[in-house]
Amino acid sequence: MERAVEYIRENFSEPLTVTDIAERARLSRFHFSRVFKEETGVSPGRFLAAVRIHEAKRLIDGTSMSIAEVSAAVGYSSLGSFTDSFMASVGLSPGRFRRLCRDAGQAPPGPEPGPRSEYGAVAGTVRLPEGHGNARVYLGAFGTAAVQYPAVAAAVVDVPSDRPSCYSLQNVPAGRWHLLAVAVAAGTSHDPQAGRTALVGGHGTATATVTVTAGTVTSAAVRLRPACPADPPILLALPELEPPATVVPHPGCAATPGSAPGGRLRVVSAAPVPSGA
Repeated sequence: MERAVEYIRENFSEPLTVTDIAERARLSRFHFSRVFKEETGVSPGRFLAAVRIHEAKRLIDGTSMSIAEVSAAVGYSSLGSFTDSFMASVGLSPGRFRRLCRDAGQAPPGPEPGPRSEYGAVAGTVRLPEGHGNARVYLGAFGTAAVQYPAVAAAVVDVPSDRPSCYSLQNVPAGRWHLLAVAVAAGTSHDPQAGRTALVGGHGTATATVTVTAGTVTSAAVRLRPACPADPPILLALPELEPPATVVPHPGCAATPGSAPGGRLRVVSAAPVPSGA
């Protein structure tokens, strides 16, 4: 799998097929696809597409290349298919994403609105790995094992370096969802800019899901770890995750929808609240 992931990351701009990647891993296509998804949480084709869109985000943000030039550079033969794929994964068009990166007033996409008749909640704790400073964590419920648009519910939680913080996701539609988290942790030196670390995580294995039942709270602990090459790239246009200088944790965690969990928490509802509610 390491050879396959390295091959994808080095050759994403080429017209790769799953057969090409499987041959690199020295496995049959069927066996390779099954093992790859077990290890990464997504199919080889989806991982390749995620790498391409992630590289496109980097080029749109950090270069003056036109959108058409970016599309060709990351392996798309059609500007239309690139734009569709970008919007489906990031939640914004390539042009709007560039304006967001340049502080033109655009906001990252929020959770996808959905029906309010059948939803529950997910609550629990978020814990950092040892050796990291305070972190700001984006946590969401997703339909796939990749952090891509749309999240059906999301929250931003400040987590101190020495203890877990509580979180609560409200208005989560009933069903099975991947609970995924992305964070930026501060260093432990006196220089707050030193040693910034990107962390990722979730609940359980790469393919694990949580089951949400209408009217109930599902308990799920989230653990973060340093990102590794086999992790699908982060595609969603995330809010600013600047690690807080201090975090004041509060004891206890939420047990029912609507209650306020410990730690500093901002909950983003999966559906708009009706007027007058």
